[in-house]
Amino acid sequence: MTITSRRPIADLCCSPIAEVLISETEARDLADRLKALAEPTRLRLMSLVLASPDQQACICDLVGPVGLSQPTVSHHMKVLVEAGLLTREKRGRWAYFRALPGALDGLAAVIGSTGR
Repeated sequence: MTITSRRPIADLCCSPIAEVLISETEARDLADRLKALAEPTRLRLMSLVLASPDQQACICDLVGPVGLSQPTVSHHMKVLVEAGLLTREKRGRWAYFRALPGALDGLAAVIGSTGR
């Protein structure tokens, strides 16, 4: 079972915020995603998943590198899933996380500058 709870970042808005005024809902969605990444442990966990083969990692492989308990790492991963940055798939007793294609690229494009 794969779980995602937000629409793709590419659907957030069509242009960088420097080019168009985004709605209150779009601003809230973007802020939630940025908040999810603005925590050092979650940023490291995202990096670990992105650096893994196929940009996918088991929760069992994420606990050691960050030095936190499995429940704490699971909480952080849940935040990243809810933010629409990762998907979660249950395989037996373990959860596997995969980066959503273009999730960070989509964030970069939305907050990007027009260079004016």
